[in-house]
Amino acid sequence: MRGTDDRSDFLFSYVSPEHRVPADHPLRPIRTMTDAALERLTDRFETMYSEMGRPSIPPEQLLRALLLQHLYSIRSERLLIEQLDYNLLFRWFVGLGMDETIWDHSTFSKNRDRLLAGDVATALFEAVLTEARAHQLLSDEHFTVDGTLLEAWASHKSFRPKDGDRDPPDDPGNPTVNFRGERRKNDTHQSTTDPDARLYKKGVGRPAQLAYLGHVLMENRSGLVVDTRVTPADGYGERDAALVMVADVPGRAITLGGDKGYDYPEFVAELRQLQVTPHVAQNTTKRRSAIDRRTTRHAGYAISQRTRKRVEEVFGWLKTVGLLRKLRHRGGPKVEWIFRFAAAVYNLIRIRNLVYATC
Repeated sequence: MRGTDDRSDFLFSYVSPEHRVPADHPLRPIRTMTDAALERLTDRFETMYSEMGRPSIPPEQLLRALLLQHLYSIRSERLLIEQLDYNLLFRWFVGLGMDETIWDHSTFSKNRDRLLAGDVATALFEAVLTEARAHQLLSDEHFTVDGTLLEAWASHKSFRPKDGDRDPPDDPGNPTVNFRGERRKNDTHQSTTDPDARLYKKGVGRPAQLAYLGHVLMENRSGLVVDTRVTPADGYGERDAALVMVADVPGRAITLGGDKGYDYPEFVAELRQLQVTPHVAQNTTKRRSAIDRRTTRHAGYAISQRTRKRVEEVFGWLKTVGLLRKLRHRGGPKVEWIFRFAAAVYNLIRIRNLVYATC
């Protein structure tokens, strides 16, 4: 007997979202680690919010929602709110009930400044690393550093002279701009959309674009990110950021791997002053490498050269899944906040794959 296609306008459910999510769902261990990390931030959240007034949206729920945005490559907060409205899996992960009202998308914009001022991304990043240490995943001896280009959310049309001596645009929304033959430099020009972005060309024959530089310090044992930085796009940001990050590593007698872009005598000398053994790749193109036989003769150098390439997995995830190939936020502090938060999400996935996937 054929069943009838009855459609009910009302739904009464006695099954909670907790019971609807399969026990072996890959989000479950991430939810467990996220809850443990957010629990460590309770005191920080208490200092960020006033004891008077109407209760706000819990910061834990906002951070879980932002984490979902990176995990599922949701390109905007409007789409994230739409998903939260009807996706039971997302409601369960964030901690929302079946009938709870979803916030407006502007809530993220208003609350991000508060989370940014409280340096929550750094605190969450450190809390996730604490979880990794509990599972003995972190190395305290061998590291790799690298940087990547982050395209800013600004167009070439916004890169205008700082003196502002220009004729009024023919169309304020989409003006006609002809900069052919004009010498445009960061010293004389600046983006009106994102003043912190810099015009940068990655190499000969490559197009110039408004961008930032994102840097990560990866430990070699498990491929986890232990530090991040975002700097203006220039020819010195990678080495400067590397020195700052490696100087914050507790202890010394460590090794630091890197590509040929770090093979400079001044950089190698500063690493050795910090008691850091430079395991950077040798650059012998029309020059002499700053890395000599006293470093390359050791077997550890060859191991570092093989392991350092795993840092590209970090950038690959951040740019494709984490949607950081083209930034969606403006301003150096906000871009650095998002970059570090995305690195914390990557670490959660990496810990999940190393610990919980084998259980």
